[in-house]
Amino acid sequence: MALDLFPVMPVTDFAAATDWYERLFGAPFAFRAHDTEVVWELAEHRYVAVHQAPEHAGHTHVTVFVDDLDALADGIAARGIEPAVRETYGNGVRKFTYHDPDGNEIGYGGAPLSD
Repeated sequence: MALDLFPVMPVTDFAAATDWYERLFGAPFAFRAHDTEVVWELAEHRYVAVHQAPEHAGHTHVTVFVDDLDALADGIAARGIEPAVRETYGNGVRKFTYHDPDGNEIGYGGAPLSD
């Protein structure tokens, strides 16, 4: 069974949000679904969409686990975005949380640092 993941981030200012997510993801969007929605493919069958929907903006939380959290965070920082929160859980798993201009949350999690 194929599975696609497709969370949608509702935003108020579509142009500003598109720019912010291009910097966060380090690439332009993969395709335009329609005039007020663009989509990035983060990995095969795993997408994130940004959609102009002011009445819902700022209420979405998405977490993505990656193999190399530090390399990812370094790349995002080089594009001018820093995490709002850096956490390490009791089991050593780490999570960096980013907030878009509307307050939507994109978290990146990763395995503990190896010794």
